[in-house]
Amino acid sequence: MKKITSIFQLLVALFFGVALVFFLAFDSVKNGFNIEELTAGKVVVWMLVGFVIYLLAWLFQSMYAKGLNKKIMKMESENNSLKAKLYDIEQGRKSKVSEERTNVSEDEKDSSVIKPRQNIK
Repeated sequence: MKKITSIFQLLVALFFGVALVFFLAFDSVKNGFNIEELTAGKVVVWMLVGFVIYLLAWLFQSMYAKGLNKKIMKMESENNSLKAKLYDIEQGRKSKVSEERTNVSEDEKDSSVIKPRQNIK
């Protein structure tokens, strides 16, 4: 699609460049094309053809850009879902580690602390 867009943009530039050269040098090239005089109708036809080519180039460019935007949005949503999964996995690991630490710390507290003396009567 990118090649088609580039081709049409080049075609638009080439068409209007040729038209500009043709209209500027009309007096010297009119005999080669068997055109006696340049009328407003002929200029309008040239401009309409150029405008149609320009619209086609614009249409292809917008279609290409829309396709790329869809791809970007799809990749961003996949990226966000992967981030969410990674976050859930990390939170699961942290909760397991914190549970293990609380279990270990309770055992350590009991073993390191001197037990209170029991008074037997």
